[in-house]
Amino acid sequence: MEARAYLRYARISPRKVCIVLDLIRGKKVDYAMGVLKNTRKAASEYLIKLLKSAEANAEHNYNMDPEKLYVAECFVCPGPTLKRIQPRAKGSANRILKRTSHVTIVLEEKE
Repeated sequence: MEARAYLRYARISPRKVCIVLDLIRGKKVDYAMGVLKNTRKAASEYLIKLLKSAEANAEHNYNMDPEKLYVAECFVCPGPTLKRIQPRAKGSANRILKRTSHVTIVLEEKE
C-alpha cells in the first residue's frame, strides 16, 4: 500500500528541488519533516507542504498508521519552461529560462 502526493508546475528549478529530495529519500516522515524545516533552501517550503499532504492522504484515504510511514520514493521531473527575454546592447536580446517542476512523493508503511 502506498500513498502519493503531487506538486505540479512549481516555479522552481528541478535541479534545486533534487538537492533537497536527496536529503529525505528513505527516511521516516517525522524525521524528514524535521530535516525540511531546518534546511535553508527555497525548495523546502514546497516540500514541507507536499509531505504534509502525502501524510494526510495516507492516513485519511488508506488508513495507514502515521507512526510507521516513510518516504519510499521522491523524485522531480521538469515541467514546462517559461521563456522570457532580457534586452541587451545594440537591440539584441538574451533568453531567460524560468523553469518549473513536477514533484512526486510516495509514502509507504514500514512493517
